[in-house]
Amino acid sequence: MPTDPGPPQVSTVDRSAARARVDAAYARLTEVERGWTRVVHDPATYTRDVPYAALAALREAHGVVPVTEPALPGWPEGTGYWLVLRHADVDRVLKDPATFSSSLGGTQMRDPRTEDDLAYVRRMMLNMDPPEHSRLRRLLAKSFTPKAIGALEAQIQGHVTGILDRALVSTPTSRQGACDFAKDVSADLPLLTLADVMGVPAPDRWLMFDWANRVIGWQDPDYRVSAAFDPSGATELGRAAYALRPSPGADGLMPDPRTREGMPDLYAYAHALGTLRRKQPGEDVMSILMSQRDDAGGSVSVAEFENLFWLFAVAGNETTRNGMPGGLLGLLGSPQAQEALRARPDGIPNAVEEMLRWWTPVMTFRRTATCEVELSGVTLQRGDKVVVSFAAANRDPEVFADPDAFDIERANARRHLAFGAGPHVCLGAFLARSMMTTMFTQLLGRTTWLEAAAEPVWLQSNFQRGVKRLPITWRM
Repeated sequence: MPTDPGPPQVSTVDRSAARARVDAAYARLTEVERGWTRVVHDPATYTRDVPYAALAALREAHGVVPVTEPALPGWPEGTGYWLVLRHADVDRVLKDPATFSSSLGGTQMRDPRTEDDLAYVRRMMLNMDPPEHSRLRRLLAKSFTPKAIGALEAQIQGHVTGILDRALVSTPTSRQGACDFAKDVSADLPLLTLADVMGVPAPDRWLMFDWANRVIGWQDPDYRVSAAFDPSGATELGRAAYALRPSPGADGLMPDPRTREGMPDLYAYAHALGTLRRKQPGEDVMSILMSQRDDAGGSVSVAEFENLFWLFAVAGNETTRNGMPGGLLGLLGSPQAQEALRARPDGIPNAVEEMLRWWTPVMTFRRTATCEVELSGVTLQRGDKVVVSFAAANRDPEVFADPDAFDIERANARRHLAFGAGPHVCLGAFLARSMMTTMFTQLLGRTTWLEAAAEPVWLQSNFQRGVKRLPITWRM
């Protein structure tokens, strides 16, 4: 099947004028600065590390910097964008949806290709502005009842215990071993937890793993064709969805996962599950959601359920899945921190906040300016693509002293923006915190030492700071 996205055809904003503004400002940068922006934009950069030195230099010199948008595999040449690097500016953008819209151009750096594609992504809560966003947000928030949250926390404890029982296998004569923390530990916990949230049968959870990889990891040659799900042990719903999975084209690319046509297996599963939960509700959060009423007496439609399912199955998976190995890397580089947390496990919640600041799983998010506005001395116009850098903001020395250091006792670690801010602040932040706190409490409590066994393998992406492999050794 053809997968070449072709040039974007969206005319909601004046693309040529937006590009001209970026190009003019880009030409005024020094050659060194232009080189830094190219490094920051290139997804291949992140298979080595986050270019923190480049981000820091650009943040100090400009705060808001123009970045051109050359063609990449599956990513046609774009208008370019304005990269927002300072903590205060990122916070401002996220808290002002009237000026910096999630809906006008969507929230992904790469533009939707057509007007129809843009209209489709706007149906997702992630790409809505108030008041449409507020309605769904309130209904979803009401579904996380105290009873539901209590059940989820108990389930997380059990899931972590089971995962570590399988990963930390030893013998009476050898109380040590090895595992791949990213593959054997951190990948499964958010899948099991989200399955609990959404009422997805456990055998089908690896469908969510593949869906998340295809959407979040579309820039990575391994993840964009992810096929971890085994239909042989799945439910009838799972097998029916699997039968609809698209195949890569001749160029090795999958259909655009931001379109309904690109994810037919996910939407078929979500539709069937939403219909089932409306007829046969369970005690999961999504079943509770389907029974909620808004202020006008309306309920969540099956179509809205499908898009919320996409949000949880994809976006809800990645922060925790990559936050845990990222946090462990901080501990592997600091034996003193390991020892301190084993002696004082009550320090683990703050350590988790520092992990999220220091690692920052989601590195960027996009907004679109709705009017003329000044940001760090740069005048933006309606239609300008504005990309906030969480990775840069979370290492802003104006907020965090010695920002490159991993400090589990950092007093203001919770000021990080890893979960965003404003109306779109991550609804599942408490779940991510619970999963990470429980995981590190049990992991450190069941081991006496942890160390790296080989170099990690990073995801190729300028959006998600992903960990594909993290081999470790451990002692009990």
